[in-house]
Amino acid sequence: MTATVLTIFGIVYLGMILGGLPFLQLDRTGIALLGAIAMIATEFVTVEQAAQSIDLSTLLLLFAFMVVSAQMRLSGFYDWITIRLSALPVSPPALLAVLIATVALLSAVFSNDIVCLAVAPVLVDACTRRGLDPLPFLLGLACASNVGSAATLIGNPQNMLIGQTLHLSFAGYAAEAAAPVLAGLMLTWAVIVFRTQGRWRYTGAMAPETLQDSQTQVLDRWQTAKGILAALAIVVAFLYAPWPREVVALTVAGILLLSRKLQSSRTLGLVDWELLVLFMGLFVVNDALQRTGLPAQLVADSTKLGLHLDHPAPLFGAAFVLSNLVSNVPAVMLLLPVAHHPLAGTLLALASTFAGNLFIVGSIANIIVVDAAKRRGVIIDWRQHARIGVPVTMATMAVAALFLWWRMAG
Repeated sequence: MTATVLTIFGIVYLGMILGGLPFLQLDRTGIALLGAIAMIATEFVTVEQAAQSIDLSTLLLLFAFMVVSAQMRLSGFYDWITIRLSALPVSPPALLAVLIATVALLSAVFSNDIVCLAVAPVLVDACTRRGLDPLPFLLGLACASNVGSAATLIGNPQNMLIGQTLHLSFAGYAAEAAAPVLAGLMLTWAVIVFRTQGRWRYTGAMAPETLQDSQTQVLDRWQTAKGILAALAIVVAFLYAPWPREVVALTVAGILLLSRKLQSSRTLGLVDWELLVLFMGLFVVNDALQRTGLPAQLVADSTKLGLHLDHPAPLFGAAFVLSNLVSNVPAVMLLLPVAHHPLAGTLLALASTFAGNLFIVGSIANIIVVDAAKRRGVIIDWRQHARIGVPVTMATMAVAALFLWWRMAG
C-alpha cells in the first residue's frame, strides 16, 4: 500500500512540475483533485480522514479575501488607479517606481493574483497610449506583486497557509517582513531600470482597433469604499482582536455579498475556485504521504547524513528549489512539517514568495501578466522574463538570507 501512495504522490508532484500530464488535458488543479480521489479510492485514506486533513481555516481565509478582492475589481478600482498612475507627469523610471510601490501595497492587502489580473491589460493600453514600452512596466507589475505580497500573512495563498498552520502573529510577521520586502522592492526597481538601459519608448506595432476596443471598468466610488473599508476592518481585527482570523474575514466577506447593486453571482464568479480545489487536493495527498511515515524517516535519515532539513539554511534552500520545481503553494505544503525553527514561518514565506520571480512558471501572477500581455499584442517570452526575473530573484533572495542570518545571529 505504501508503494501505491508513493506512486500517486509522485504522479501528482510530477504534474505540479510540468503543469500537466502527457496526453491528458489536466492542469495542476485537476491533477491534485484526481490524486486525492485516488488516495480515497485505494482506501489508504478514508473519506473522514480526507476531510480532516483539509485545513478548513486556511480555505475559508483564502475564500474570504477572494471575495474582498472581487469587490475591488468589480468596483472599477484597479482600472481607475492604473489609469491614474499611467497619467502621472513623471519620467518613466519614476513612473515605474510609483507603479511598483502601488502594486506592492495592493498585493500586501488583496490577492496578488487578482491585482495582476485586473491591472495588466489596462497597464498595456495605458503605456501604449503614452508611447511607452509596456514590457518593463509589466515585468515590474509581476515582480512587485510577488515581492509585495510577502509583506503580510494575507498577501498570497502560501502566506495564508503558513500563518494559519504555524499560528503566526499578524503584526509580528509584518514587522519581520517589512525590511526585506522594502529592500526587495527597491532592488526590483533598480534591476529593471538597469536592464532597460534608457529604452523606454514603445517601438511595437499595436493595432489601433485594439486600443479602441479595450474597455475599462468605470469607478464606482461607493463600492470601492465598501471594499477598502472591508479590508481595513479585517486588518484592524487581525491586529487587535482576539477572534479567529478566518471567522473575521468570512464575516466581512458575507457582509460584502449583501449588496443591492452587485449580484453575488458576479462576485462569486471571480473567486478562484480552482485554487481552492488545488489546496484541498494537495492537503489530502500530502496527508496520505505523512501517514506512511516516510517523510519523518527521510528527515531522520537526512539528519544522520548531516543535512538537517528543519534547520534554517537547508530549509531556505529547499524552499527556493521546490518553489521553482512544483510552485510555491505545493512547496510550502511539503516543507511545513519540518518548520520547527522560531523563524521558520518568516523564512518560508519570504523564500517561497521571492523565489516565484525566477521564471514565468514560478508563480501564478507571472503567468497572468504574460497571458494578459499576449492578449494585448505584447509577447513576453521566457528569455525576456528571465532577463529581469533571475537577477531580481537572486538579489531579493540574498537580501532575505542576510536579514534572516542577522535575526538569528542577534
